Amino acid sequence: MPLFTINQDKLEAVPETSYAQEAILERKHLQNLLKQHIAALGPDMMVVCDEFSDWEDSSRRIDILCISNEAQLVVVELKRTEDGGHMELQAIRYAAMVSSMTLDQAVNAHSRFLGGDQEKAKSEILEFLDLNTLAEAELSDDVKIILAASNFSDELITSVMWLNKSGLDITCVRLKPYKLDGKILIDATQIVPLPEASNYEIKIREQSREIRKVKTARQEIFKRFWSQLIDRSLGKTQLLANRNASTDHWLSAGIGRTGFSLNISLTEDRSRVECYIRLKEGEQASLAAFKQLYAQREALEGKFGGPLDWQELPGKIGCRICEDTIGGWRSPEAEWPALQDQLIDTLVRMEETLRAPIEQIS
Repeated sequence: MPLFTINQDKLEAVPETSYAQEAILERKHLQNLLKQHIAALGPDMMVVCDEFSDWEDSSRRIDILCISNEAQLVVVELKRTEDGGHMELQAIRYAAMVSSMTLDQAVNAHSRFLGGDQEKAKSEILEFLDLNTLAEAELSDDVKIILAASNFSDELITSVMWLNKSGLDITCVRLKPYKLDGKILIDATQIVPLPEASNYEIKIREQSREIRKVKTARQEIFKRFWSQLIDRSLGKTQLLANRNASTDHWLSAGIGRTGFSLNISLTEDRSRVECYIRLKEGEQASLAAFKQLYAQREALEGKFGGPLDWQELPGKIGCRICEDTIGGWRSPEAEWPALQDQLIDTLVRMEETLRAPIEQIS
């Protein structure tokens, strides 16, 4: 949206200009102006330094490096162009490179920025963070990114919104130049995330992080459980000999015929061994095969050594013959061997019981 002035009883648009037209350079002018007035890009930040390049084997420089009042580093990337170029990719690289920075290193960088005054640098950072000593806190490894440009392409905005949904913290601030009566005006507007939605998006991002943490931890449990179960099965059956430990909640094996599979699955507190029937011919063919086996129920359960749960699963594309047991992925790890042995035994008995009848299904 353009800027307007009120001229008596009408609005008059303030003419737009460009940094190139006004001979305003990125480093010489914009960067120097913003490091003196960093609040134009957002609240609660202080400048640590500009042109930061304190790493080996790289000549790359961060335009402005800041710190938030929550001890979070902020990488500020500037462009005077109308589309922002590929500045988000560059800023992500910089954020990764400073993510391991310590508070002591930040003080050293700020000291160089101040001309070598170590005590002043330390004092300013401690005061800003409301700390008495550097030992009281450490920098967060979650680095915030601020992209500032005359404007941004749709491609860049879409990329940033997707990256934010994936857990990054990137803000886009449009620095639009105008010219009025010989003076240059800059309209600094945060466009991603929208200021009104910032708190909501932060909450959603935090929830997503927690969900990913839980999901990752659970996948590690599954992989460890299946790895142990496969190892324990090798002396008893070859059904799982060529299987790899999975991060899913289930592990499958063949039973000699396409459309029939043996599966072991885990929930929080229960486990299941099943023969799942899902024929490529569709739901009716799967149900017909199930009924042929169900007609032999008494003999099959006699061979299995106990009752089986016969589930037609109406409305589903498959049917199931199974046995459930108490104990799942939340069971204490000390109890896993007994549970794994029980599941292996059930798997072996189910395969021995059903293989021949399945081969004979017409």
